[in-house]
Amino acid sequence: MNAAAPNVILVITDDQGYGDLACHGNPVALTPNLDRLHGESVRFTDFHAAPMCTPTRGQLLTGLDAARNGALNVSSGRTLLRADVPTLADLFREAGYRTAMFGKWHLGDNYPYRPQDRGFEESLWFPSSHISSLPDYWQNDYFDDVYCRNGRRTPCSGYCTDVFFSEALAWLEQRRRNRERFFLYLPTNAPHAPLWVPAADRRAVEAHFAAHEHLLPPLRPSLRENIVRFLAMIHTVDTGVGRLRAFLAEQGLARDTLLIFMTDNGSTFGHVYYNAGMRGSKCSLWEGGHRVPCFLHWPGGGLDQGRDVAGLSQVQDLLPTLAEICGFGTPPRCDGISLAGALRGQTALPEERMLVVNYSRMPGELDYPTPDSPSVVRREGAAVLWQRWRLLEGNSLYDVAADPAQQENVIDGHPEVARRMLEHLERWWSGVETTANAFQRITVGSPAENPTMLSACEWADVFVDQQQQVRAGVRRNSYWHLEVAEAGEYVFELWRWPPESGLALLAASPPARLTDGEVPAGEALPIARARLLVGGKSYAQEAPAGSRSVTFACPLEAGPTLLHSWFDDERRQPICGAYYVGVTRSSSGRSSCARR
Repeated sequence: MNAAAPNVILVITDDQGYGDLACHGNPVALTPNLDRLHGESVRFTDFHAAPMCTPTRGQLLTGLDAARNGALNVSSGRTLLRADVPTLADLFREAGYRTAMFGKWHLGDNYPYRPQDRGFEESLWFPSSHISSLPDYWQNDYFDDVYCRNGRRTPCSGYCTDVFFSEALAWLEQRRRNRERFFLYLPTNAPHAPLWVPAADRRAVEAHFAAHEHLLPPLRPSLRENIVRFLAMIHTVDTGVGRLRAFLAEQGLARDTLLIFMTDNGSTFGHVYYNAGMRGSKCSLWEGGHRVPCFLHWPGGGLDQGRDVAGLSQVQDLLPTLAEICGFGTPPRCDGISLAGALRGQTALPEERMLVVNYSRMPGELDYPTPDSPSVVRREGAAVLWQRWRLLEGNSLYDVAADPAQQENVIDGHPEVARRMLEHLERWWSGVETTANAFQRITVGSPAENPTMLSACEWADVFVDQQQQVRAGVRRNSYWHLEVAEAGEYVFELWRWPPESGLALLAASPPARLTDGEVPAGEALPIARARLLVGGKSYAQEAPAGSRSVTFACPLEAGPTLLHSWFDDERRQPICGAYYVGVTRSSSGRSSCARR
């Protein structure tokens, strides 16, 4: 490690687009601290992520395309970051840095995919895609929630964004006292929906919004309210960034710390109120789906004067960039390039560089898995980026320099450009085709996590990842890909409601008033029997009256297996799968983030 290597803090927000910042021309965003950071940073102005959060996070932490690292989708069994691939945290830790993350992980909730399995010494996080996702603690609502601290569920006081920044500052203070170099990963869940936010932030943004909304197109009242809440959540992040920078300055850490700010994909609201001239939003191949801000600030490295860097760059580039700056090696395979020379103003980004954006789509309304699910990655589902050109799905070409809103398909007028980009796509696909759709397996029966709580968010190619879907009792089912760590007797406990809810199998959840919202009553399901298929054997059992779960004991051999569950009605007709399944290898102690 270079003696002059900086500390590194990487802040990434969730669902905030390029246009959701005042410094990018947004007339109603209230982001003074991020605007100041923008003014004092090197900015990559043509920087691209994936159009969804999990692929971006996997690409960020491995330097590999999503089709190579396994983390392709936000659910549906395709969120798991390949366990054999080193992460940025692993590399920093091997280089002598202390490592921590506070916030949204979204690369696997079970062993061997959790933050503590992937190089982070300290972590405070919540499972899956958002607070109030299906595997999250029941009825977490962004305020005074229960998170997972280093493998154990822990209640925390305060609003989520404030909690994650406060935890970060406390951890940084320890590193300062111990004179330890650090890598801090701070991925906020804000401004991801649900749009729950402290009243003070909402009032501040409402006043600012009202004073400037004449600069926007007319908005219907319900949409206006949601945009205000969305921007208020961004304001909580902005306040946190202000606290963080003030702390670094007060503690004498600012000069030697590289602070990176970026977002994970396009905006969820930008396309309906302000999108910096771009077309598209989160989950789209249009420019507004994957072009995101990226600011780097490091006074000790001369990155504090405010400078734009043009040319194509991408989230995969940050790992090799940090490796060069901090003096450690990159893994043998890396799809990104180092941006260190461009950061220092010594080199330009390569003009002939082409990038591919591809990811697994949401399976939408599918009730059961199917081989032609949208979540299967396909070559033709890509965007190819080259200089001013954007080739979408192989048949639409746009010149974003002349047509930033991507209104005119010019493929017929530029056949040579399209041909070269298609050739690049073919080469890229030939390199990822064998790995792109390979499922990663959750390990059960390991001492690192026993018992294990599985949730339907990892069902193969079927989307069930919201507590509101559990309350509604969605009639869907699929299976889990598992790796059995050790042969032995395994206990499987099938739940319709999460254990901490206290609800019986046949119960309906009551409505609840939350801190800044409410949830409706849930539906009762007529569960009479449970079934299980695992290790190639089938099991069935009546659901005991008044029970909260149904339990099976099954012998399993070590190695890969599939797990499929069913809840049936009294006519033996399937209703849905068990949304939660606890798996315990007998005669082992408890550990990990098991529900209690």
